[in-house]
Order: sequence, then C-alpha cells, then structure tokens
Amino acid sequence: MSRRPSQLRHLLKMTFPLMALLFVLGLLLNGLVAPDDVNAEVESGPTAQDAPINSEFQVVLITIKDRAQLELLAEWVEPVPVVGQPDVYRIEATADDLAWLDLNGYDYVIDQKLTAELQTPRQPNPSGGGIPGYACYRTVEETYQTAEDIVTNYPTLAEWIDIGDSWAKTQNPNNGYDLYVLKLTNQNTGGDKPVLYVTSSIHAREYTPAETMTRFAEKLVTGYGTDPDITWLLDHQEIHLVLQANPDGRKIAEAGELWRKNVNNNACASGNYGIDLNRNFDFQWNCCGGSSGDPCNQTYRGASAASEPETQTYQAYGATVFQDQRPDPLTSPAPEDATGVYLDIHSSGKLVLWSWGFTATPPPNASGLQSFGRHMAYFNDHEPEQSIGLYPTDGTTKDYFYGVYGVAAYTIEQGTQFFEQCDYFENTVVPDNHNAYLYAAKAARAPYMLSKGPDAVDLALTSSSVPLSGATVTLTATLNDTRFNNVNGTEPTQNIVAAEAYVDTPPWDGGTAIPLAAADGNFNSPVEGVTGTINTTGLTAGQHLIYVRGQDAAGNWGVVTAIFLYVLDPASAGTIQGYVREAGSNAPLAATVSATGGFITQTNPATGFYSLLVTPGSYELTASAPDHASQTQDVITSAGQTSQVNFYLDAICTIFADDVESGNLGWTAQTPWAITNSNSNSPTHSWTDSPGGNYSPNANTSLTSPVFDMSDSYDLTLSFAQVCNTEANYDFCIVEASNDGGASWSELARYAGLGTAWNVVELDASLLDNQANARLRFRLTSDGSVVRDGWYVDDVRLRGAGSCSVPPLSESLYLPIVAR
Repeated sequence: MSRRPSQLRHLLKMTFPLMALLFVLGLLLNGLVAPDDVNAEVESGPTAQDAPINSEFQVVLITIKDRAQLELLAEWVEPVPVVGQPDVYRIEATADDLAWLDLNGYDYVIDQKLTAELQTPRQPNPSGGGIPGYACYRTVEETYQTAEDIVTNYPTLAEWIDIGDSWAKTQNPNNGYDLYVLKLTNQNTGGDKPVLYVTSSIHAREYTPAETMTRFAEKLVTGYGTDPDITWLLDHQEIHLVLQANPDGRKIAEAGELWRKNVNNNACASGNYGIDLNRNFDFQWNCCGGSSGDPCNQTYRGASAASEPETQTYQAYGATVFQDQRPDPLTSPAPEDATGVYLDIHSSGKLVLWSWGFTATPPPNASGLQSFGRHMAYFNDHEPEQSIGLYPTDGTTKDYFYGVYGVAAYTIEQGTQFFEQCDYFENTVVPDNHNAYLYAAKAARAPYMLSKGPDAVDLALTSSSVPLSGATVTLTATLNDTRFNNVNGTEPTQNIVAAEAYVDTPPWDGGTAIPLAAADGNFNSPVEGVTGTINTTGLTAGQHLIYVRGQDAAGNWGVVTAIFLYVLDPASAGTIQGYVREAGSNAPLAATVSATGGFITQTNPATGFYSLLVTPGSYELTASAPDHASQTQDVITSAGQTSQVNFYLDAICTIFADDVESGNLGWTAQTPWAITNSNSNSPTHSWTDSPGGNYSPNANTSLTSPVFDMSDSYDLTLSFAQVCNTEANYDFCIVEASNDGGASWSELARYAGLGTAWNVVELDASLLDNQANARLRFRLTSDGSVVRDGWYVDDVRLRGAGSCSVPPLSESLYLPIVAR
C-alpha cells in the first residue's frame, strides 16, 4: 500500500528512531541512483546571493516505468510532461515528497539549475511594472486595470462584468478579489451569437495563460475595423474571457511561490492549503482516482463538488452563455451542429486535451472533439490527445462544460514552464496560441462540423477599392483541407469540391453564395487555389466584407475567412495612379500597390499601370513585386483629384549563396564547426557545430562568413535552412551580423528547443545595407550541462537590391548577376 506525502509525515513522526534512521539512509542511497535517460537533464545553477524563496521545493525529473506509476503519482500532484522526452515528468517536490517517491520505487533526479532558478529571490523590474523578475506578465491589479482601460476605450465592444467573489473575499469583503469576465462583442449587432468562453490561470503559478488572454483581448479590440476576420468575429460572435481565474492564489504566485490552488485554509494545517479548482467542478467529481482527498496535496478536490466560490461562479456563468445540448447519460452525444467552445488555458506541456479525463472510453462526440483539437494544435504545434492519455483526472473544467452542456471543451497546456521566460513567451507562446484561439473563435458556431472542413487562406482582390458606380474585381484564395496536427493519429483529409464567396451577409445569415472555380480548372486536390469575380454593382459606399469558405469531398464546410472591399464615390474620393517599372530596364512589373488603411490594388502586368481609389488624406504608398526591392512614397490625396505616383523598383539578386556542396567557401569555422553529410537540407552536406555527436557544456563556437562589400546594396535579407536542437531557454542557436568586419556584432535572431525537421528561415539583414565590411555569423552557446545534437545550417543565401557586383567565391553557386 502506498502513502501520500502528508501521510508519510505522520509515519516518520511515529516510527521507532532506529527505523527512521535506516529509512533516511535508504533515501540518501536511492537519491544517488539516477536513471540514464534523464541524468543529462541535471543542471548546476548559481548560488543565490540572498535568502532563497521556495526553499522547501526542488525541481524533480521522474522517469515513469509504467502507467500505474504515473496514475499513482497524479493522485496527489500534477506531473508535467517534459517536452521532447517521452516518459519523463517534472514535479516540484519537498523532502517529504522525495521520501514518498523513494518509498514507492520511482526513478528521479533533481534538476539543480531549475531548482536554483526556482529558489532565486525575485528582483523588482526596472520599469516598476509586471511580476518581479518577469516584466512581461501583468499582476492581477494590472490585468484588471487593462480590462477597465479596454472598456473605456472601446465601450461598444467590451464589458467588464463582476460575476462573483474569490474565496478570500467571501471570508472578508476587505480582502480578496472580485471575479470578472471580459465580454467582447459588437454591442450594436444582433442575431444568434455563438460563444467562446475562456478561463485562464486557474492554477495560480501558471503565468502565461492570464497574460496570453489579456493580450488576446487587446488584439481583438485594436483589430476591429482593420482586421477583417476580427471584425466579423466581434460582429457575429461573443468572446468571454476570465483573465485571472484564481486571483487570490495568483497574488501568492507573483512573489515566486509555487502556489497552485486557491487559498481556502480550512483543511490543511501544513501551509499547503487550498483546493485545486480544476478538480472541484461538479461533473464526475471524485469518481475515478483522478484527484486527491488529502487537503495538503496539490490535487485536493475539496470537501464536496463545487465547494469553492470560484468554481460556483464559473459554473454559474457558463449556464448564462451555453445551452444544454447533451443528454445526461455519458454515452449520449451532443448534436453534430452543437454550438459553443470552452477553453481552460494552462501551462505547461504543449498539449491540447479533450474529454474524457476520467475514463479511457471515448466521449460520444469523440470524432468532432478530435478533429477540432487537432485543428487547433496545427496552429500552436501542441500535441493533441484525449485527456486520459496523459493521466486520470476528475472534477475538471473541460469535462464539466462538455459533460453538462455538450460544448467543445478543451484544456490547453501552453509552453514549457510555469514561470516561462519572457523572450520565449513573447516570441513563441503568444503568436502561436493566438492563432489557435482565433481559430477556436471562428469555429464556435459549429465546432464539431467546421473543424473537419478546409481553411480558406491567402485571400486577395485585384483591387480592394472600387467606384460607387460599380465594377468587377477578381477574388483569389487557397483552400486547404490538411491543416491538422497528426502527432497522435492521422486526421482524414479529402479533396476540395466546392468554394463560395459571400458579400456582407455570411452563409449562416442567409447570404447569397457566389461560386468560386478551381484556379487550375479542376477540384482534384486537398489544397486548391480558387478564383472568382465579385460584381460590386449596387453596393453602398463604405467598407464591405467578403467571406470565403470551402467544402471537401466528405461534405465538410470549413470556417469562413474574410477580406475587406471598399466602395468609394469618385466625387468624394481621391485617385492615385501611375506605373510600376523595373529600374534600369523600364520593364513593366506585375506588382502590388498598397496604401495605409488597407487599400490595395494590382498593376496590369503588360504595362505596369495601376489606379487606386482612396478616401482623401495622407498615405504611405508602397509598391512591391517578386524579386524586387519594395519602395514607399508619401502622397496626399484630395476629393475628386488624381495624384500621379510612379515607381522604379531595383531587382533583387543573390549576392552570396552556399549549399555546402563545394567545400568551404571562405567561412571561418571555429572548432568543432565542420561540414557534415550526416544531415542536410539539400542535397547531401551542411555545416554543423558538433559533427558526430552532441555539443559540449559551456560552448561558445561560431561559423563566420567572409567579408562582403555591400556599399551599393540595400534591402538585404538572409535566408538559410536549419535544424536547431538545443535545451530550450538555456542553449541557443544565434544568428548575428557585423558591419565593421567582425569587430562588433548585432543579433538578428536566436533559436532554441527540440528541433528535428529542417525549416527555412528568412531574416531582415538591413543593418548591412550599404556597408563595405559586412559579415555574418552562426554561433552556438550552451550552459554547464544538458547537451544535445546542436545546430545544422545549410543553403545560406544573402540577397539584396543594388549593384550585386560582389565577385562570387564559387561561380556555380551564384545566380546570374542582373545587368543595370
């Protein structure tokens, strides 16, 4: 029989002293034995200068032997899967927890570096705002203030609604917090509006969810009227965001404490009090060994289902936004066209999880939940699976909202850490997950059906503005039925069979479909270009939305994607017109001309002529064409007047190219950088920092290009193919550039993580524009431990506009120089 850590404390107090001594000796001996597959993860961290925080906790990496071990562990703690290491889980453990692990035969190591980070005292941020040591995350008060500011600045789009009180406030109205939801929708539009309902950071120590969704709210309100998809979403849907779902606990976690639960202190006397709110919901509560009955354990479910005011509040609010669409029996499905989506945002683990969590039996809507989960996971590159595949849980949020209402409900585990580093959070977690949540909002009308259909992407019009008298514009788009994450099984895909456009009135409101044709003449592929003509006769002056959707051979329609069309009265509009030609040759170019504010048109490829209607005002006008440097000019337009603006674009050519097939073309390769044939993008060779094995601890090695004379070149870009396989947040693949021959360097980008597939990167290298002593550098750095395969670099190209007269190092590797 196993014992939980709190039970173990009592055992040690009552055991005969000699037995206790032998037991402790056993712990010491066992603690020295580390499993090989995680031993490399043990880190050495700096010694804290001040009294540490979280001094009772150590970061422990456990190698799980079998399913039974994992389920036993999950009864009292929530083990976090270590990304890229199957069967390895991370917990934060006290001495009693370690004793329990030893008593029950677990293999583990202590990650000294992560432990040191966890225990290092927090320092105030220089700016004064944000969580100490993590300036990118707003505090509870700052989050609430942001929401209030959103309502003030966008009163017709946002409401900040008090829906209840936190546990501390129910005990004393002078303590604790009000619980709020930020409701986003255009209050001036009516109709049936499906709902996306989101709770964030219900586990207090998980920093990223609250900030991710606060930024999501800002993205939505600032994008209204300028982003077509956000505009129709707020016109036709409702988005309800609980930004801080556990504000009492979050306040403790802001000081760096590993606080998970709420602050109900009625049961546990040890200091680890509170109820795990994500085990307290009133559906299959305490049913199946997926939570703990010990008040001092991290997954303590509470004395009864929905015992906590936070849980009661979020359940009650759900009842106001969702209809009951699923019969009570566990085997009864919601209808295929059920509406509504619920997301509970957590960190970490990079997972998309759906019901059930308490049984391996698939839920009655398994097919729809799986399709929607895999579709969201396409955007954030998380692993999609039924929740039970991780370990058993009961009384959880997603099971409650799916089980009670039949809505598509998910737990999203963002990122890699509870206290995620700001650079990774801002550069990866936020953009990747915002795309997933935008998709969730778009699919909320019928998630089980729409998620199976194709996405419409790359929408374009030959001109985004037309005269009031009427005109025709050509619409193009791509329909893609393959956008699923297939890590755990392959989602069925089919050929595209139909495509439609709608002007202003979407299909669910009875809009008139405009059929679109396959661009190649036949619908015979899961990815199809489509095209059609939009007749604007009869449209009123102003901004209009064009919706596009596609259908696959299984009959699945996908979500709509939109683009703006502007109808303008020429008498009150300005006209900008002219030619876009290639500099030097004067050849006409097939180009795109765009003005700030969303006005876009295409040139006539035969002549380079364009004409663009805009509202009167000042604009930045940009012309861009493939393989040419873009050019921007300022222009002022007046009602009824025409402004002539011509563009002459310099051709872009390849200044340097290396596919690593002709040996070393002038690179300075610091040991151990070398050319390898063990991995390549094309055809057989690449550069690598550590040929034949992993990189070394404390590495700082580089591959540096020859000097390039860029005196007559500008608009420079650097592209290369890479595989970067390092320890995330600690070991980095860094791209740098120098404009003084290597005396000083500026960072262009850095990468880290468990990369395994080749990807092509293109970076802005404009800091080398017109520089006579330009160099590039690929540099790998590592800390004192955790070594991995490292960095492979291939197909390096430096491209730009201008002279392109730099003599090639290998004639076979350069594109022809463009005469000017």
